[in-house]
Amino acid sequence: MARIAEVERYTKETSIEIQLNLDGSGQAQIDTGVGFFDHMLEGFARHGLFDLTIKVDGDLQVDDHHTIEDTGIVLGQAIARAVGDKRGIQRYGDRILPMDEVLVLCAVDLCGRPYLQFDADFQADRMGDMSTQMVKEFFYAVSYGAMMNLHLKVLTPGNDHHMAEAMFKAFAKALDQAVTYDPRITDVLSTKGTI
Repeated sequence: MARIAEVERYTKETSIEIQLNLDGSGQAQIDTGVGFFDHMLEGFARHGLFDLTIKVDGDLQVDDHHTIEDTGIVLGQAIARAVGDKRGIQRYGDRILPMDEVLVLCAVDLCGRPYLQFDADFQADRMGDMSTQMVKEFFYAVSYGAMMNLHLKVLTPGNDHHMAEAMFKAFAKALDQAVTYDPRITDVLSTKGTI
């Protein structure tokens, strides 16, 4: 079965439509109105080998907060829907990913319990048209939307762009591993019998 989800969310602040295929080839069509954020999401799709379409109309005349946070919420919900009942998947994924001088660790547990542990210190207020504070807010929203445990840690800091991009790519690789089927897992990978 194809693991595809379509999620829409409409509020007074944002209108968001997302289509996600966990078993894609890395194709992306992203339009959030925030160029740097689009670049990060394109990297996420490409390196996770997810097919991802995102269309956002947000209140960017205010700032980028609602657009990025709400996109995280909806992407998290799309991940949860596409994964389904989690039977047969590895559940856990991790990646240590280098990008030039930067080294980032990401670990994911699709456990049904949301939690974000985030450790990164950005030096600038913005990267292009995206607030650096919104990197953490995005991943927080994804972790709660997907009901996943998500750890992101910059092991070796450096250029802000490199740190953010390495985090998005490491998350993509860790998530791809977590959603991968293992033929030895015939139910869900939990002693409880459910996750």
